Amino acid sequence: MLKQVGMVTDRAEGTRRRYRLSEHGVAALRDQLDTFWRRTLEGLEQQLDQQPDQEERP
Repeated sequence: MLKQVGMVTDRAEGTRRRYRLSEHGVAALRDQLDTFWRRTLEGLEQQLDQQPDQEERP
């Protein structure tokens, strides 16, 4: 599955297969995760900004 989505490349060596992480695949995953977390944190910030201020009680 990782090969199908471009996360790894493989090379046959005799009866074995050698797998290596793909720089482009990892970079694409990082971009997706960065976008996800940025949107999530922006949404949280908006929700917090919309809530009325509550005074702390002793």
